[in-house]
Amino acid sequence: MSLHDRRLRRSVSDRWIGGVCGGLGVYLGIDSTAVRVGYVLLSILSIAFPGILVYIILWIMIPESDYD
Repeated sequence: MSLHDRRLRRSVSDRWIGGVCGGLGVYLGIDSTAVRVGYVLLSILSIAFPGILVYIILWIMIPESDYD
């Protein structure tokens, strides 16, 4: 996949809940586990509620990948 074709999509195969962190990992080129750990830490530091709300918004806004 070239740099120009790269789009943010939710992962179909690497998902726990909605595929948002798996998709972010693919988009950023890093391990999805690192994205998940970072997201959980960020959510805990922000008293969880904003992190959950942001995840739900991203789940709604980011389209699901056609391939994975």
